[in-house]
Amino acid sequence: MLQELLPAQIFAILLVFVRLGTTMLLMPGIGDPYVPPRTRLILALLIALVIAPILGNTLPAMPESAADLVVLIVGEFLIGAFFGTITRLYISALTTAGMIIAFMSSMANALTPDPSAAQQGSIAGSFLVVAAVLTIFTLDLHHAMLAAVIDSYQLFVPGQVPPVADFADMISRVVAQTFLLSFQISAPFIAVGLIFFLGLGLLGRLMPQMQVFFVAMPLQIAAGLVVLVLVLPAILRWFVGAFQDSLLPFVAL
Repeated sequence: MLQELLPAQIFAILLVFVRLGTTMLLMPGIGDPYVPPRTRLILALLIALVIAPILGNTLPAMPESAADLVVLIVGEFLIGAFFGTITRLYISALTTAGMIIAFMSSMANALTPDPSAAQQGSIAGSFLVVAAVLTIFTLDLHHAMLAAVIDSYQLFVPGQVPPVADFADMISRVVAQTFLLSFQISAPFIAVGLIFFLGLGLLGRLMPQMQVFFVAMPLQIAAGLVVLVLVLPAILRWFVGAFQDSLLPFVAL
């Protein structure tokens, strides 16, 4: 029955589109809320049209019943969500690092729209996210994300049960790695902030009549901006290295 309603070519494109489209729904840049959904949908469909003939031998035969088709689509959806979640977690590390930087630079109350999360966030985190997404597309790392999804057909064969337990273990380790990455990125600001607060404490003891926080806040903001300018290239280089390392295990070299 399904063979009559759904030709084999359309079935192959649909199957590839489910995994690829789910990944692109969460990918940095392409999956962000400021990208029109119709644009994202058309892009995923065009890429699926291109790579579906290449994956012809990897894709399973059309199921006999609609229930088997639903199970197959759910499995492809889980695999696509797995890859998209990994890339999205690394972007969230920059949001966390930006909030730490904002606290240490006395800019925690300076909130601005976060384009990747479609909500209010720290101004430092929003800047780092935009800079990181720009760097990803400048260095063509979005090609590595798409290559990881395409090469995943050799690792996660369609029609087989997805390794959900392995997915959960991998996601938990990526969460730990991204949390560590956020602290590594904000480490210079933490060090400068601790030294600055120590100096404020000594100054408050030596000159009790001085309004320490009134004088220190502009200096703290200026110091945070100076440190950000100095370490921004290193932050982006460190982030790009960690982001690329997360994709390399899934890319067939």
